[in-house]
Amino acid sequence: MASISQIKQLREETGVSISECQKALDESRGNIEKAKEILRQWGKELANKRSGREARHGFIKSYIHPNEKIGVLLDIRCESDFVARSDEFKKLANELSLQIAAMNPLFLTEEEITEEFLDGERKIYQEQFRNSGKPQKIVDQIIEGKLKKYKEEIVLLSQPWVKDENKKISDLINEYISKIGENIIVKRFVRFEI
Repeated sequence: MASISQIKQLREETGVSISECQKALDESRGNIEKAKEILRQWGKELANKRSGREARHGFIKSYIHPNEKIGVLLDIRCESDFVARSDEFKKLANELSLQIAAMNPLFLTEEEITEEFLDGERKIYQEQFRNSGKPQKIVDQIIEGKLKKYKEEIVLLSQPWVKDENKKISDLINEYISKIGENIIVKRFVRFEI
């Protein structure tokens, strides 16, 4: 059985409900790190369950970087107006706006990347390896690996979170879905830079 101090610590670190923290600690036999992983997994499962629910409420978050040379507009949605006005939802919107300003993603999801766009990158990589003397099969594997890495860099949901490289943005959103208990989606974003 988990101690009150362990439950309190896990609650402070994750923001998940006390009962869920207690269940995770019981399942992990009091190991806080394992309990966090269990909560993360439960959050993914909850996010998958909630993904079919319509997210019609939300707001447009604007962010202007202190140097006034970078700006972001973010359309983020949830299921209810109550959640849209909550501090947790606003905190997530702020984190995503900072991510977009810092990392300059070009697309929201991998599905948005056109084949023409990838073909342009593929040609650049092929040109780099033209006179390398490596077999074409090896070159093709290297190029596919580079394209996969490139997609992770330019797709918002695939990017590592700037505040924790071990988390992707999709994981961060799933954590907030778990905390808040509603489906959350990023509809679109625009980044401006002078």
